[in-house]
Amino acid sequence: MRGMFAESMTVGEAIGWGSSILDESDKMTGNSRADATLLLRHVLGISQAEMYACRERPLTPLETEAFNEQIRRRAKGKPIQYILGQWEFFGLPFHLTPDVLIPRPETEHLVEAAIDRLKQHPAPRIADVGTGSGAIAIALAHALPQSTIVALDISAPALEIARHNAKQNDVLDRIQFVQSDLFATLAAESFDAIVSNPPYVALSEKSSLPIEVRDYEPPLALFAGPTGLEIYQRLIAEAAPRLVPGGWLLLEIGHGQKETIHSLLHNWNAVEFLPDLQGIPRVACACGPNTSS
Repeated sequence: MRGMFAESMTVGEAIGWGSSILDESDKMTGNSRADATLLLRHVLGISQAEMYACRERPLTPLETEAFNEQIRRRAKGKPIQYILGQWEFFGLPFHLTPDVLIPRPETEHLVEAAIDRLKQHPAPRIADVGTGSGAIAIALAHALPQSTIVALDISAPALEIARHNAKQNDVLDRIQFVQSDLFATLAAESFDAIVSNPPYVALSEKSSLPIEVRDYEPPLALFAGPTGLEIYQRLIAEAAPRLVPGGWLLLEIGHGQKETIHSLLHNWNAVEFLPDLQGIPRVACACGPNTSS
């Protein structure tokens, strides 16, 4: 990789330099120029519009040093979301650390499906299983102001981040955070909807994951077991008695898992799979199971 750049480099030149460093890296995916621009904006604390207006401004030595360090971290594969320490999901800001999974656009389909099914409910009670950063729970609390939510996660550090995000987005008063392996420590109560983006990657797929996922995101939030279906098997069984009559189970699923998930939901009602923008089945929706089965 190329060396440090001169202190006299301008904002515009710095973006070009950063892009070239990232282009040389085989440990990251995505748009190098977009990442370099985001990182420099973060260092300078300016908006995109301000970035265009100051392209000829020289960087200070401290700005140069900070930008150089962030570019090198990104070139090693560290996700830009962790470098920035924040990311947007469903139009809301979220603080992120390597203790939580990075919220992805595909998960917004899960949030939209839940909103569609609950928007007419006067006061829906929702459980978000495996809340992580709190992205799903907080997005739902924001979109459904009449709702109350229980957000569960086995990870105590993840729950602390989720609480921070709930406070930042002004919904802390309507979300209860509970440390639990699925529903294990939750008192008996029923929900109008249970939503989850659980771990669904098989351990056998670990080596095929991009470095930025495999080496940086929390394994607890990624890997379900040998097949990738282990959490679904437990969660679907545990969710059934936790739903009110007519309640909904909504799950994000992985590529190629539709048929198996469909078989796990064989005695549920109104089973439907919703595609993401690439046409891949991404969200499984099902209404409370037939108790006679």
